Amino acid sequence: MEHDYSDVKSAIEATCRAFEEFKKTNDERVRRLEKGNSDSLVDAKLSRIEKELDQLEKINQELTLSKQNEKNIKEQLDNIETMIKRPAMGLNHKQVDRKMEVFSKWLRKGKENLDRDEVKALTVGDDTQAGFLAPPEYVAELIKTVTEISPVRQVARVRTTSQRSIQMPSRTATFAASWVAETGTRSETTGYTTQLEEIPTHELYALVDISEALLEDSVFNLESEMSTEFAEQFAKAEGAAFTTGNSVGKPEGFTTNTGASTTGGSGVVTADTLLTLVHAIKTEYGRNAIFAFNRTTLGAIRKLKDTAGQYIFQPGMSGIAGVPNTILGYPYVEMPDMADVASSAKCIVFGDFRAAYTIVDRIQLSILRDPFTQATSGNVRYVARKRVGGQVVLPEAIQAYVPS
Repeated sequence: MEHDYSDVKSAIEATCRAFEEFKKTNDERVRRLEKGNSDSLVDAKLSRIEKELDQLEKINQELTLSKQNEKNIKEQLDNIETMIKRPAMGLNHKQVDRKMEVFSKWLRKGKENLDRDEVKALTVGDDTQAGFLAPPEYVAELIKTVTEISPVRQVARVRTTSQRSIQMPSRTATFAASWVAETGTRSETTGYTTQLEEIPTHELYALVDISEALLEDSVFNLESEMSTEFAEQFAKAEGAAFTTGNSVGKPEGFTTNTGASTTGGSGVVTADTLLTLVHAIKTEYGRNAIFAFNRTTLGAIRKLKDTAGQYIFQPGMSGIAGVPNTILGYPYVEMPDMADVASSAKCIVFGDFRAAYTIVDRIQLSILRDPFTQATSGNVRYVARKRVGGQVVLPEAIQAYVPS
């Protein structure tokens, strides 16, 4: 599969330059602190560089997640195709063009030369003060705050089912091979046991009422906006559940699973604690392992050095297109729903998420337009729902860092 990495390469090169400047500035800040001095100019410069790195981080996250998706692309194709199929509802251009035509006629010939219907279409208020001569510009673009979503779906294994749950056989223990002499007695090697791992699906829903008059009169396409908003808010809700869910009427989060092992440490993140975390999982899981943490934790990790004085954060290799930023040689993914570094909080998780966590889709996002239930109130009801499950199926594939 061929990719155009021209923009990505430019971003990686910019990240490399910014991080080199970051290292020099941070080293200067550390030297001054060791001498008992501080410089507000150095601190301000460091803050500026950190903001620049944060801006470039979006492209790095897209690159990292795209590489994770390639490992799981066949299982997720149906899901992606369903999510991008949204209703193609455009503005009623004929109505807008008609109003512009009437307005143009009024400018050329005056109000007295307009038909009654044209006057009705044009008059929306008292024009005695000539306020209509300077109408405001309406921009059909909605200003929205950013919705942060934990992209667990992009790094985990995703399955679809036509049943309410799936069951997967799991090996819980195994036998040990034994040495024996040429004529020695061979006894049964016991200990091999299995169990069924069941992943139930849970329902997400949202319900919104919009008046028929608003749907008819608004120049902004509210139905299209609702479709987009449903998809976005459902993604946010399931991302939070996949991260911190308690399994009660919702999926189990990978940070709330009690089977995954943890490594402890002081109340701060250090290079040594991350090294311990990396080597706490089995080698096989390390081949596809990634770090997961939130943006605040990433800011702290950028400043860490190993015992040789080298920064453990490294920007992507500009000479090789498509190589993301790494920490100790491993890629990372930002999970906004993960906790900050604090006592007893699972603030960093490392491992093979595709082996550890499984997501089960029962019903993809479904939106029902109901013009009948609220007809007496003059509303149209939109009901969106989705059925999805998720839980940790192989706890040993991930490891969490929990400060004491």
